[in-house]
Amino acid sequence: MTQQLTNLSLFQNELKSFVLKRVKDKAVAEDIVHDVFLKVHSRIHQLKDSEKMMSWIYQITRNTITDHFRKDQKFVTEIPETEVESDRNELNECVAQCLRQIVTTLPDKYREAFELSELQNVSQTDLARKLNISYSGAKSRVQRARQMLRQKMEDLLVIETDSYGNVIVCEDRNPCCSC
Repeated sequence: MTQQLTNLSLFQNELKSFVLKRVKDKAVAEDIVHDVFLKVHSRIHQLKDSEKMMSWIYQITRNTITDHFRKDQKFVTEIPETEVESDRNELNECVAQCLRQIVTTLPDKYREAFELSELQNVSQTDLARKLNISYSGAKSRVQRARQMLRQKMEDLLVIETDSYGNVIVCEDRNPCCSC
């Protein structure tokens, strides 16, 4: 595992570009990468499977980026909950409710694959084993389910989101829920 730690510096530039794509500021990206390396060094004992080190580091990186934006938001302004935020939460929940209803209309093999993969967080490898199909078959089913859901959602709703992915417009094309 210590040899893998020495190899971390070899992919430092890759990690910096990963962060830079998300924060759009070179100095902030370098700070975040530095924080990531500190966290990796201090928490390396928590890593149970050294084969998963890279995905573990990228997860730490994603969490550190998220923490940066949360911290940044708190310093910019402390905004009390407003009607706009309440409306967004209602719209997000409306879309989620419609999506739950639409999932039930999928053909069984696609619904089952989607629910296991997306709602129960079963890996696609485990999904393939559970459904007794190939890995590529499992990936295809989940992908087709997503495509079917996307098409059905587009047929039923006009949805617009802000840069954070919050729903800001949810209008029924046909009644599916109480938006």
